[in-house]
Amino acid sequence: MTTVAESANQVRYENLRIEHRGSISWIVLDRPGKANALSNELLDEFSDALNRLATTGGKVIGIRGAGKGFSAGYDIGQVGKVVADPDPVADRDRLARNVNRFLAIWDHPKPVIAAVHGYCIAGATQMCVFADITLVARDAKIGEPAIPLGGGYVAPLWAPLVGPKRAKELAFVPGNAIDGTTAVEWGWANHAVAEEDLIEAAETLSGRIARTPADILRIKKLSINRSMESMGVRTAAQGGAEMDALLHLSPAVAEVRAFVAEVGLGAAVAAYREPVAATEESRRDIP
Repeated sequence: MTTVAESANQVRYENLRIEHRGSISWIVLDRPGKANALSNELLDEFSDALNRLATTGGKVIGIRGAGKGFSAGYDIGQVGKVVADPDPVADRDRLARNVNRFLAIWDHPKPVIAAVHGYCIAGATQMCVFADITLVARDAKIGEPAIPLGGGYVAPLWAPLVGPKRAKELAFVPGNAIDGTTAVEWGWANHAVAEEDLIEAAETLSGRIARTPADILRIKKLSINRSMESMGVRTAAQGGAEMDALLHLSPAVAEVRAFVAEVGLGAAVAAYREPVAATEESRRDIP
């Protein structure tokens, strides 16, 4: 009979890998050829790995991405496709399931450190929001989806960390992003370091954390989370699924999808990134 501990060490995933390094067990998002996009299959494996590591591995869990960046967010090939008869209930359930996957980081008995390099976009930022500690490379790009296909799902999770005004600034501009240094200034991340020092910084921090007994770490984490939940953080996070599902059925989002289908994803992203020139009339309003 295979025990939980044995199965955690023996399991092999297709879209991520587990690395045990002293006090930290890394979950490495491993789809570098697809910018570590969060496919349904990767997310299923992530949930399984997180569950297994609750009782095996190091005292601390780490999350990082293989290749050039952390993750480009949800796999657009799966979540961005047009369906003939959209089902709002099924869409809401899908969105809620993803949030619950990341709330499992929040609820995990072990401290979780996210280490971000390269890029961390859209849904990938949700994963980091729920991590206990986030370390970033100074030049990392952290931001919103490049195309406005939804809303109420990503930026609201930023609000408890960065405040409502900064969350709105981020959300209102398609593809808006901040670098790692700004992420620390805003309160989204804990520390910014040179990219080449990122993994070492996370492992050094995990070693210091691991000096505290596991039961004490678990209750410290729970008590801080409870204080945040008393402010409605969990309720707000779960409510985003309804907001996003509602927008997915709106005529405005249908127009954006049609535009993407007409010009292609790359051209659509470029169009939303293009600066808007001020008109003579609008200039009069600028102080």
